[in-house]
Amino acid sequence: MAKTFVITGATDGIGAAVTRALFLRGEHVVIIGRDAQKGEQLVRKAASTPGSASFIQTDLSLVANTKQVIAELIESYPKIDGLVMCARYMRMFRNVTSEGFEHNFALFYLSRTLFSYGLLSLLERAEHPVIINVAGPGHDTPITWDDLQSAREYDGVRAMFLPGRLNDLLGVTFAERHGHGPVRYVLFHPGTTATSFAGEYDAQTAAHLERQKVLAKPATAVVPPIVSLLDNPPEQPLSAFHLDEELDIHSELFSPELAARLATITKEILNV
Repeated sequence: MAKTFVITGATDGIGAAVTRALFLRGEHVVIIGRDAQKGEQLVRKAASTPGSASFIQTDLSLVANTKQVIAELIESYPKIDGLVMCARYMRMFRNVTSEGFEHNFALFYLSRTLFSYGLLSLLERAEHPVIINVAGPGHDTPITWDDLQSAREYDGVRAMFLPGRLNDLLGVTFAERHGHGPVRYVLFHPGTTATSFAGEYDAQTAAHLERQKVLAKPATAVVPPIVSLLDNPPEQPLSAFHLDEELDIHSELFSPELAARLATITKEILNV
């Protein structure tokens, strides 16, 4: 029987590569992304494979949209076997969403928090459910607790790395709260990968990324370790990987105290 997987950021790069691998082997994939043309192309491609796909077009930088998608998934599916979160969009210039959140913080952290907890009930109905948060775990970016949304001094690279660090702490709290259940939480680092590098850049950064694309591995190279984790989730409630290599999560970077502090702030921000 086909399994159901939800993938955010699924119309391009790693998300799209994992999507194709899953429906080619007969699974059903819920594709979530902004690009309608790419999303519909993937659905059409899936129609000629053993699997299937559906597409939800949305902008996950908006909390309201994320909540709406979660509600739609709960209404449409009895269970979800795996959630893979890939959506992000790098901005070299600070951008605030219509809801008042810094864009990187909203898309790369808040949406992943909402998906992690919002789909929990569907994941718990699966036999071996797993959440894979593709966020680059283990980066030692300092957390500015009084400026999580980079309002004082904005640096585009740091504004991308900071939510990645916050996702590490999200995983810690999720595992503490729900590790007794069946859902396993995996923080995943894909390494330098040739994706579209979706974002808004200055000329110097854009040129640097074009050089990286030439040297980086293709997105398809990241598929095997992700699919392996979907098929055989780790036994422990929380784990972190750089491709196939398991990372140590027993360090200050994964501090339960810092995770609890972030969880309190996030609850206040989201008013949940």
